[in-house]
Amino acid sequence: MENKNKSILIVLGHPNLNSYCAKLAETYSEAARISGYDVNLLKLKDLKFDYNLNFGYDKTVKQELEPDILLSQSLIQKADHLVFVYPSWWASMPALLKAWIDRVFLPGFAFAYQKHSPFPKQFLKGKTARIIITMDAPTWYYKWFNRSPGVQLLKHGTLEFCGVGKVKVTYLDQIRFKNEVQLKKFIEIIKQLGIKGN
Repeated sequence: MENKNKSILIVLGHPNLNSYCAKLAETYSEAARISGYDVNLLKLKDLKFDYNLNFGYDKTVKQELEPDILLSQSLIQKADHLVFVYPSWWASMPALLKAWIDRVFLPGFAFAYQKHSPFPKQFLKGKTARIIITMDAPTWYYKWFNRSPGVQLLKHGTLEFCGVGKVKVTYLDQIRFKNEVQLKKFIEIIKQLGIKGN
């Protein structure tokens, strides 16, 4: 039985708030909320922050964290389950989502390097995640020819690196070839995920 007390953060990584991805994020959010979960929907396009990590992780130079970056970190800390909704562009993710990851998943917040070890201290343990990715290519092409770079980056290179466990992926493929009925079937799939808080 699902824990209806858990908090879910949905991150919309598409810069167009009228996109199909936006509709998917809204669908998941509404279904989860109706099911009784504590839900927050973060639309990255609405946030105001410098897209550049100007000094990398140089401790001698401080880059101020804007209110929307601090808000993002607070929502991540609060959440038990993270849901990312974004399109595959050039087999990866929109620049908006990558910029947000660069600015939010910082040392001291999401992880910490350890001396003499390639493995970090992980500060996001106990959380789970779902990646919902849309694409024009078939899933098999994305996985076997492109080798899933966008998913690899987010799932392994970011979330699991910081301690998030059980990162599941939902691939919604060949979007530009789908008719209205088929697109509605994808919406229903996401609705069911929202209902289950999965």
